[in-house]
Amino acid sequence: MRGAYGLRIFTGNANPALAARIAAELGTPLGEITVTKFSDGEICVKIEESARGQDIFIVQPTCAPVNDNLMELLIMIDAFRRASARRITVVLPYYGYARQDKKIKPREPVTARLVANLITQAGASRVLCVDLHAGQIQGFFDLPVDHLYAGPLIAEYLISEGLHDGNTVVVSPDVGGVYRARALAEHLNTPIVIIAKRRPEPNKVEIFEIIGDVTGKVCVMIDDMIDTASTITEGAAVLMKRGAAAVHACCTHPILSGKAIERLSCAPLESVLVTDTVPLPPEKQIPKIKVLSVAPLLADAILRIHEDNSVSELFSHYAPH
Repeated sequence: MRGAYGLRIFTGNANPALAARIAAELGTPLGEITVTKFSDGEICVKIEESARGQDIFIVQPTCAPVNDNLMELLIMIDAFRRASARRITVVLPYYGYARQDKKIKPREPVTARLVANLITQAGASRVLCVDLHAGQIQGFFDLPVDHLYAGPLIAEYLISEGLHDGNTVVVSPDVGGVYRARALAEHLNTPIVIIAKRRPEPNKVEIFEIIGDVTGKVCVMIDDMIDTASTITEGAAVLMKRGAAAVHACCTHPILSGKAIERLSCAPLESVLVTDTVPLPPEKQIPKIKVLSVAPLLADAILRIHEDNSVSELFSHYAPH
């Protein structure tokens, strides 16, 4: 049964295609909203329909251009709050600024907490995320957070491609991603391998050692995001040198900045499996990249939130931690 008040899906300019897919899954049209800029670059938001008493879901990943999309989101939240929306759920398929989630060196900011504060103070009622860079970011919000995982979606596709059991191993590109790799390995019924690395500076990777046997194995590397693609491509090269039969890569968020596409094209990777949490423009759509849609997953979660049903039941057979 639908909730007692209307469910409406709105989007800014960050990923309207994903928002349209979610709305189609829910059998409802996208809400009417205009998000433009004044001549000096300031963002202007105008809601073109009544939001009073409605259950509002704003689909807006804070992907590139990050600052523009974040400001769009904050202004949209404020607009709906002032328009007397009953509840405002921010749907963040990708949460930007998440990589600075703790102080590692003196005088560093914790931008993941700062952005959470901004979203909270703008007037959001709750947040719906997909594969946060670090699970503890949920605690940065002073409001309910539903955290979804793309792992089952990725696992189903890999199984359909025969990448399970037998001669396959799941590879974590760093120690911090072991929980994600372990969950996927359990789905695929495969062993797990870990790459030990360090980052001397942002977007620079030095690989130390590979923990586990990859000789003659088909390796599936899993990460939450691929940004500059240094980690994935250097990891793939090392795995092949260690005797891997083939290497596939998969991630939830295809940020693909800088020379990422060039690196992926030249790397010894059979395929790169990603989702549509962030848009993939034509210039980044190379033959190696396969895109899965998280729209059905997000639509299911949105409907469960709207009807006050359990969201965690979506992952009753998945252990991400």
